[in-house]
Amino acid sequence: MNRRDFLKRCSLAGLGFAAPVGWANLSHAKSEPAPYAGPFYIVFNASGGWDTTYLMDPKGVGGINRLYKEGDILTAGNHRFAPIAKQVKKGMSNEDFYKKYGNELRVFNGLDLSVNNHTPCARYMATGKLDSLAYPTFPALVAACQGPSAPLAFLTFGNYSATGNLVPLSRVPYLQSLKLLARADAIDGEQSPYHDAFALDRIERALEQQYESRVGQTRLPRVERSESMLYAAQVNSKALQRVVPFIPKNQSKDRLAQQADIALAAFKGGVCVSANLSISQFDSHNNNDADQMKLIPEFLEGIDYTLRKAEELHIRDKLVLIIQSEMGRTPNYNNGNGKDHWSIGSIMFIGKGVTGNRVIGATDEKQNLVPINPQTLAIDKTAGTRVRPEHIHHAMREYAGIQNHAFSKQFPLGVVPQETLKNFWT
Repeated sequence: MNRRDFLKRCSLAGLGFAAPVGWANLSHAKSEPAPYAGPFYIVFNASGGWDTTYLMDPKGVGGINRLYKEGDILTAGNHRFAPIAKQVKKGMSNEDFYKKYGNELRVFNGLDLSVNNHTPCARYMATGKLDSLAYPTFPALVAACQGPSAPLAFLTFGNYSATGNLVPLSRVPYLQSLKLLARADAIDGEQSPYHDAFALDRIERALEQQYESRVGQTRLPRVERSESMLYAAQVNSKALQRVVPFIPKNQSKDRLAQQADIALAAFKGGVCVSANLSISQFDSHNNNDADQMKLIPEFLEGIDYTLRKAEELHIRDKLVLIIQSEMGRTPNYNNGNGKDHWSIGSIMFIGKGVTGNRVIGATDEKQNLVPINPQTLAIDKTAGTRVRPEHIHHAMREYAGIQNHAFSKQFPLGVVPQETLKNFWT
């Protein structure tokens, strides 16, 4: 019986497969999980540390950049952004990105990361907690709270991906991997099945009866868990077939587009809640300008591709985008024409319920953050709060409606009431 090899296929495909309801409740997975209908969350990671002065926080003074002057800075509504169209050889320019999405885009500038090393910064941005390795990333947390029964509840394609043991993470690196999983009973993931519908139905009934007969038996926890995992794989195998109609025939050549195709197919099939997308090489210690002018357009083009494909799949209005990097780049160049790590960053959002055409926070002419009043979100240099990732994560939990969920309470962020960001999304 070939479905018995389902977990093996997961391993061969490079997939960390998600059991339907968490390890503790595997024994309750008695039927195919209902399709998850949204909202769907995507975190875009510019891994390595983007140069915010070449995107959403432009600086044309003090030699901070070498590609434009203060008078060249462009605007779109309330947004100010760096002019880079002349530098773009491939990808999407800031000009085109803001023209298309400025009215939906919400930006926060001047985020205090406190440290400037990759690992703690990536963890801090992903979880909102700097001093713990136990905390889950936001996409893992929201998946556990809103759709734990989804077979691929939390997809990740890299970057920091801790789950807090709340929900298993899934890795599906290629479209062919997704085909193998979605057509577990087919030869090499193609159309020809190993069994006809009648035989499959009889196999499923037999497995269910066998599983039910053992539920009440006293067994070692390890044996019980193994049997539950096997049965969960059987159930999820059937659920994953919903993805098949939405798998593109050909794999894109672009990095983010490849990841987006898999995530969007999983969203549309109702088997996924959240995805962690990532491209690397932003760590531009040498030749900062050339590297950033290659990577930022690629990054923006990947975001644009995701939104366009989501529109085609009719799930655009259910998509929530969190666009971030683990750090910024210094306001000065080193001897290699590069920029080093800077612990002040920015983050951007697009999604239903997120009021666009808005910029919150700021940095000064030397690229140091400016505090804000958390009640009004206005600049307050003397008595304001230095906004850190935990403030942003607290706001994201509120946005997702999971701030009072037991899992969120299990991982408190420690934001005191007087520092809670009021009306952050409106």
